[in-house]
Amino acid sequence: MFPLLSFSSFQDPGQVIRRISYLSILALVLLTVYFTSTSSPNISPALRWGPYVGESDRTKLANQSTVWFQRAERVRNAYIHAYSNYRRYAFPHDEIMPLSKEWQDNFNGWGVSVFDSLDTMYLMRLDEEFSNALDLVERTTFSMEKNATLSVFETTIRYLGGLLSAYALSGNHLLLQKADELAEAMSPAFDTMSGLPWSSVNTVTGDVSGSYFGSLAEVASCQLEYTYLARETGKQEHYHKVDRIMKSLSANIPSRASMLPNHLSTINGLPTDVSYSAGGGADSGHEYLLKYYLLTSHQDPLSLDMYMRTTNEILTKLLYLSPKRSLLYVTDINQDGEASHLFEHLSCFLPGLLALGVHSLPVSAFDNATLLYTPYQEPFLSSFRLQEVHMWAAIGLGESCWLMYADQPTGLGPESVIMNPPPASRDHSRAFNISSGLWVEAIAKWNDGKREAEPPGTEEKSPESHFLSKDYLIYKAQYFLRPETIESMYYLWKVTGDERWRHRAWSIFEAIEQETKTEAGYASLLSVETSPAVQLDEMPSYFLAETLKYLYLFMDESDRVPLDMWVFNTEAHPLPIFTWTEAQKSAFNITR
Repeated sequence: MFPLLSFSSFQDPGQVIRRISYLSILALVLLTVYFTSTSSPNISPALRWGPYVGESDRTKLANQSTVWFQRAERVRNAYIHAYSNYRRYAFPHDEIMPLSKEWQDNFNGWGVSVFDSLDTMYLMRLDEEFSNALDLVERTTFSMEKNATLSVFETTIRYLGGLLSAYALSGNHLLLQKADELAEAMSPAFDTMSGLPWSSVNTVTGDVSGSYFGSLAEVASCQLEYTYLARETGKQEHYHKVDRIMKSLSANIPSRASMLPNHLSTINGLPTDVSYSAGGGADSGHEYLLKYYLLTSHQDPLSLDMYMRTTNEILTKLLYLSPKRSLLYVTDINQDGEASHLFEHLSCFLPGLLALGVHSLPVSAFDNATLLYTPYQEPFLSSFRLQEVHMWAAIGLGESCWLMYADQPTGLGPESVIMNPPPASRDHSRAFNISSGLWVEAIAKWNDGKREAEPPGTEEKSPESHFLSKDYLIYKAQYFLRPETIESMYYLWKVTGDERWRHRAWSIFEAIEQETKTEAGYASLLSVETSPAVQLDEMPSYFLAETLKYLYLFMDESDRVPLDMWVFNTEAHPLPIFTWTEAQKSAFNITR
């Protein structure tokens, strides 16, 4: 090998300088090649990530932050406790019943607890569990009895999303193959005039069923999964399903409003009601508008346009402040245009979505959205930078979602509450209390008052234990091990860097351990209002897929799923952000 430097070379200073220069140039070239290859968007995230991290590497992580590493281990052990008991008492059925140690098949009977948490196992470095789970995946044929049906929505977000995420993380092509098989089996559900899918299908006969209209979440929550599947398989039919859905949604936004209603016709895509919500039945339909835009590297302006129209409407018509504590909440609008003041746990995904938008969208996206203001929205929003308003709403809603937990004796949040309504009078000639009523009116008055203190609803508040002080009545007191509040707190922590969200997440985990843990897993609760709580004999698969995953990512110091590289589907399955190649655009006829 030719020596770059030798002792004899020191006899000629010029030669030394030339060789040092040569060495420097060579090193620069090597470094450039290395960093270019590791940051290339064409390289699979699984390859860039590399293989599983071993025990020695986990020890190194422990030295970085002992407290958070130990907490991550606690969450990891919680997953092991839940999943190992599922394997012992319920495998290969769908879910364990953690009190009776029985099983139930409520999601096709294919083992949803396995498919739904494949990526959780991988992220937690549970090598043996992941390997064993692949055995079930390999032998699953997605068959069913001829008189049975599956939910297209639930099967897409749990099974298909779980397979695709695990494939993206691990690079194992068996998972992609099975995802393709499942999507093919569900294809008859998409054979509608509008392109919006039927709610149910039989994977053997191809028979479809359901109403001629579907909830927004049911018909508009498959774009991420089918688009990524199309990209990885090269199959145009998968992308065609998404394209038809997006065009149907865009063409049928009702002219009298700027957001999609709760129900749409599967025949023509038209609205079948004029009620609006960010809660159950509508939530992920709104969520996927932003996330589809992010997944495709900002290449689909149609989805961005619909997201900005939707959030403009939510900010001005669906956000309220409670009268006493100024709790910011999102509610529903009924057929008569009246607010219900129902605040659902399911709607607590919204602060995280808003924070993700602020983090991921360029300033121009918010600037251009001002051109979409309706005559009603313009007076309220034109005085602010829209990006700021989104972040204020995210923080304020996140604070309220957290307080729904912190206010309860169990430390866990109820399924829904009825917020104390604003004063009956809407006479704008009278003084208006900034602590009640529509949030946009409150921030408008705050702005006119030269912005003293923090924006209304965003202030940090103390928990209240007495029901008269809470500013709401609990409507449904159950706790179903849901992830939405933890999910939003995770985004708020990642976007703002505010450690209070992380500490709050830990307190929720401690409450889960205290109130829901059983000998054979974790159980939903009958009521959050009494501690110790009465437990219910169920452990939904999303507890493994979402709740524990977000808690683990909260505590883990390694940032395994950075927000600028991955997008989570509505079941917390991360999919890698990608850019269409020119060849793919041509093959799929992508014109937007």
